[in-house]
Amino acid sequence: MKIQTLTIDSHEEVLHVTDPVSALNAFIAIHDTSMGPALGGCRFWPFASEDEALADVLRLSRGMTFKNILAGLPHGGGKAVIIGDPGKIGTPVLFRAFGEAMNSLQGRYTTGEDVGVSVADMRYVRETTPYVSGLDSGPAASGDPSPLTARGVIAGMRAALEHRYGMACFDGVKVGVQGLGHVGFALCGLLHRLGAELTVADINQTQLGRAVAEFGATPIAPDDIPGARVDILAPCALGGTLNPQTLPLITAPIVAGSANNQLSNDMIGDMLWRADILYAPDYVINAGGVINVAAETSGHYDKRQVMRQVCRIGGTLQGIFARAKSEDRSPHRIADEIALERLRAARALQTAA
Repeated sequence: MKIQTLTIDSHEEVLHVTDPVSALNAFIAIHDTSMGPALGGCRFWPFASEDEALADVLRLSRGMTFKNILAGLPHGGGKAVIIGDPGKIGTPVLFRAFGEAMNSLQGRYTTGEDVGVSVADMRYVRETTPYVSGLDSGPAASGDPSPLTARGVIAGMRAALEHRYGMACFDGVKVGVQGLGHVGFALCGLLHRLGAELTVADINQTQLGRAVAEFGATPIAPDDIPGARVDILAPCALGGTLNPQTLPLITAPIVAGSANNQLSNDMIGDMLWRADILYAPDYVINAGGVINVAAETSGHYDKRQVMRQVCRIGGTLQGIFARAKSEDRSPHRIADEIALERLRAARALQTAA
């Protein structure tokens, strides 16, 4: 195995890990640990190039720092990405090798599930490193955090509905869900039980069929979901789906979903605001999973306390929306500003110590 340290000014530490025996080719990025040890998941995806994978892990790890800060967690931000098709090379040998690479960071970063990675995969990672969360066995294990992410999105959607319409009821509300992975499908289940009308899109026809059968959802082509006539558009797939191409298509007055890095760039968030579209900053609304994982890593997991903290996501967003309205600025700018203020304060304390 070869572990190369990359010099990236914006991050504390970035590793490029390759292992020909297991076919592992991964980047691990620690953005900042001023608030505490880094926490963030591991994504497994067939990136077109190493440059694309590196760019993704840098964005995601920074997003985790902001996410953990806004969620009030004693953790910094980190992320890992594995390059390749998990269905072809996602073997136990590869995940054990990834765990070995994690050990080189000596606990400064704890990983967990993300796109393309399952609880079962994390069991193999755990065989070679203790720095892993989202397990389904052990003294503080809580299993797949996706359902908690979905619950946090529901809390955020309620906040958006209340801010926009003075109501927090989903009965009859039309929601377009883009992506039916672990979180997107769980979100659909919650929305269905709350009385929402679902329009769904995914390239996975099996998941699409399940959503239609179980939730009475209306299927739509992935390319058409940005322009769906819905009250809430919920991006729950990969990042960058809010971009110059999709922005003119969006008719939903609220955008609130679980995907990371939804904005292709910051200007898109400003343009959403000017178009009178209320955007729930992704790293605020999708923090339910990391709140759950943080409780697990503390060693004394309390499900009721986790649920209370997840529900506070709504209150956090209400404050951001109110400030955005008062200052006539996009919610994502407000969220970034709050996170940076807290991060600078933590760094100042660290320096003083």
